[in-house]
Amino acid sequence: MIKMKHILDNNYIPLSVPQMDGNEWKYVKECLDTGWVSSVGKYVEDFEQVVARHVGRKYAVACVNGTSALHTALLSLGLKNDEEIIVPTLTFAAPANVVRYCQAYPVFIDVEKKYWQMDVLKLKDFLKKECSYKNKRLMNKHTGRRIRGIIPVHVLGHPVDMDPVMGLAAEFGLWVIEDAAESIGATYKGQKVGAIGDMGCFSFNGNKIVTAGGGGMLVTDSKELADRARYLTTQAKDDSIEYVHHEIGYNYRLTNLQAAVGVAQMEQLGKYIQVKYKIASRYEKELGNISGLTLPRQAPWVKSIWWLYTILVNGKRYGKSSRVLLKKLADKNIQARPLWHPLHSLKPFQKCYAYRIEMADYLYEEALSLPSSVKLSTKDQIKIIQAIKDEAYG
Repeated sequence: MIKMKHILDNNYIPLSVPQMDGNEWKYVKECLDTGWVSSVGKYVEDFEQVVARHVGRKYAVACVNGTSALHTALLSLGLKNDEEIIVPTLTFAAPANVVRYCQAYPVFIDVEKKYWQMDVLKLKDFLKKECSYKNKRLMNKHTGRRIRGIIPVHVLGHPVDMDPVMGLAAEFGLWVIEDAAESIGATYKGQKVGAIGDMGCFSFNGNKIVTAGGGGMLVTDSKELADRARYLTTQAKDDSIEYVHHEIGYNYRLTNLQAAVGVAQMEQLGKYIQVKYKIASRYEKELGNISGLTLPRQAPWVKSIWWLYTILVNGKRYGKSSRVLLKKLADKNIQARPLWHPLHSLKPFQKCYAYRIEMADYLYEEALSLPSSVKLSTKDQIKIIQAIKDEAYG
C-alpha cells in the first residue's frame, strides 16, 4: 500500500496514476450545476455509448466497478451453484471471486511463458483429456461438476490468443467472458478486446489507462443479455412505482459524476495509448542489455496497450531478486510491485481444481511491474532506469 507521505512527496514516482487533462472539469461541473450526480443522468448513457462504439459492440451496461461487471455477466448468462468457470491462475482475484459469489467454482489454468497470458494449449489438454462431453454437457472428471464457461483475462494490457479459446468454447458449448479490465484499447487480430467473447468486461479504476475514479462496463452484442444485465444492476426492479422485485438485484449502477469523468477520459484514450508505447519503447531500449532482466514481448497478432511494463528479474544473473530490487526502488521513492500471487494456492480457493500450474509460480517469483503512468515524465523514467542499472550486479 502507498503511504500518504509518499503520495504527498513530489519526488515520489507512483506505479500508475490518472492523467486528467481533458474535459473532466467541464463535464463534472455540468453534473454539479444541474444536480444530476447519482446513477441517473445523461453521462451514464453517454459513457455506455462511447465504450460500445469504441469496442465495436451493440450494447454496454455501466457498473460500479470491473468486479461488478464480471459478476453481472455470470449472473446474466445463468451460472448456477456448484458449476465451474475456467480462469487463469495468474491474475487479480476478481474473476475467481465473482465465480464464488455465484456459489460456483473456478478451475485454474496456467499461463504461457512467452506473453504471460492464459495457456491455450493447456486449456485444450484439460478440456480434451480431463473432461467428458456428453449430451452437450462438459463435466470435470476430477470434481464431477459441470463446466459452463471461460474467463480469459487480458493481463497487463496484452490480449490472450483468442481464436483457440473461441474454437474450444464452440466445440464444448462454453460461454466466454473476456476480462479486459487492464486492456481497453488493445486489439487482437484487428478486433478490440471485449468484442470477441459472448461478453466483455472493463475496469475504470484509478490505476487504469482511462479512469472514472472507479467504475466498470459490460459489453455484448446480445440485447437479451444486455437487458438482463441492466435489470440486475438496478436492483431487479419490476415495477419502479410500486417497488416490486421478483428477483434479488444489485445496486451496481455507476453514478453520473463518475460517468462524466469516464466520457472525458475516453476522449483521450488514443493519445494515452501512444504515450504508453513511448514509455514501453524507452524501457525496452534502456533495459534490454542488462543481464538477468527479461523484458515483456508483444505477439505479432496483437497491439498491447502496455498497461504496466513488467520485467522478469533473475536473481543469479542480475545480482538481486525481484523482491530485493522492489525494496531498493522503494528506498529511492520509486513504486514497483510484483505480479499477483497465483490464485490456486490462496486459502479461499484451496478446494478448487487447478490444472498443471507451472509457469505462474515462476512469473510470480521473478516479475516486477514498473511505473507506467500516462503522466510519467521522461525525467522520472530515466531516474527509474538508472536506479535499475545501478542495482545490477551490486
